[in-house]
Amino acid sequence: MKGGQSLSALRARRLGVVAPGAAFVFLRSDCGVCRSEGFDARAQVEIHHKGRSVTATLFHVISDILESDEAGLSEAAWQQLGLEQGDVVTVTHAPPLASFSIVRRRVFGGRIDDEGAREVIADVVAQQYSDIHLAAFLTDCSATPLDEPEMIALTRAMVETGDRLHWNQAPIVDKHCVGGLPGNRTTPIIVSIVAAFGLTMPKTSSRGITSPAGTADVMETLAPVNLSLTAMRRVVEREGGCIVWGGSVHLAPSDDILIRVSRALDFDAQGPMVASVLSKKIAAGSTHVVIDIPVGPSVKVRSEKAAASLATSLASVAQAFGVRTRIIKTDGRQPVGRGVGPALEARDVVAVLRGEPDAPQDLRDRAVTLAGAVLELAGAVEAGKGTKTAREVLDDGRAWKKFLRIAEAQGGLREPPVAPHTRAVTASTDGLVAAIDCRKLARVAKLAGAPGAPAAGAEIHKRIGDPVTMGEPLLTLHAETPGELDYAIAFLLGEPDIFMLTTP
Repeated sequence: MKGGQSLSALRARRLGVVAPGAAFVFLRSDCGVCRSEGFDARAQVEIHHKGRSVTATLFHVISDILESDEAGLSEAAWQQLGLEQGDVVTVTHAPPLASFSIVRRRVFGGRIDDEGAREVIADVVAQQYSDIHLAAFLTDCSATPLDEPEMIALTRAMVETGDRLHWNQAPIVDKHCVGGLPGNRTTPIIVSIVAAFGLTMPKTSSRGITSPAGTADVMETLAPVNLSLTAMRRVVEREGGCIVWGGSVHLAPSDDILIRVSRALDFDAQGPMVASVLSKKIAAGSTHVVIDIPVGPSVKVRSEKAAASLATSLASVAQAFGVRTRIIKTDGRQPVGRGVGPALEARDVVAVLRGEPDAPQDLRDRAVTLAGAVLELAGAVEAGKGTKTAREVLDDGRAWKKFLRIAEAQGGLREPPVAPHTRAVTASTDGLVAAIDCRKLARVAKLAGAPGAPAAGAEIHKRIGDPVTMGEPLLTLHAETPGELDYAIAFLLGEPDIFMLTTP
């Protein structure tokens, strides 16, 4: 015994349990370590191996799946410890989580200052917070919204606990959408336009967790996105822009952890959302950022009042870090483009960049508007001329050529996969499309397999205001397996209001 903690050795066993971002350990309830240390199920414990440690949630096993001298580990725990089959680990009680007292104090009316935010976020990044702790923190931030000093403190802490990029040139531009709108894949188009015009746009993007696709998922069907900081810098210095997965470059790493839990909770507290958006931009070295806020009844931001409040907070916190912003409220009543899912959205992006005649016009228009705003904010063109300039760069092929060069610099362009199974969903009556439920549509695409199955998702055939005749396709589901296709169809049959039709 040392400091009251057991140093009993256990053989590590890889169980292949996948739980992104969460570490788990499984021990037989009758093993010597459990009995001597009094480890309860769902306790937080520390696993140690050759100078490395990880905090994990403990689960008891009462079957013979494990021997009494074995510790079964999830993939996250296995990778963080750098284990090989048969390695020896020790399991001890996790030390008290001192920073959680800051969260408790806030629940009862306190506030988080700079030092408190640093302590909390440092422990989050160190994987000391279980999902229960994270859920409590995010729920408190929703029930009692963060004030502006707290948002600034949280943003600063999130930036300081990861890597930061510094560039020799200026300005460094970026664009962000607060999300919730299926198919709104403007980023690859905007990066191509802006970089082709001569500005620098090092774009880091997220993967879909509870959404059917993130920009990184979409871009990955076209080119590699798992680049190191060194590789990312090389691409940007060569081409002026990139589209890479933010998780591979360790910028504001607490953001991905908080996003994973907030999406599971199915709510987005304004304070953490502001810190989430801006910490990644500040860490990437951005000086000018355009932020897209879709507003609609079934997206994250559902009213003009909520959009105005979010816009004010984003602008104020960004200003505290010397970042200039332009915030644009856009139509969030229906999906953008035709595809919902990585490969389907990638085809929309390519169609717009190549200027194909049947490319989705709404995606093209939105991308051009936002790219124009980036050009104006950075002072690259006069006010009022951004959209026209962005459209010219797209129309004359410069954006497509730049995209090809960026893709090549990131590892080479590839063809998006095609799903082997499809099924059309048709209208049960005549009418006009009056509304589309974006949240339910996103869920259908996920049930079909997106984003884990890159070719899966939904292809939209009708938009608000379009006439529909009975038997006409409203959407087509794409899946990589028949079971996933049937699963999505079963959900659709129970949710007939995804497309709301009215009598013309």
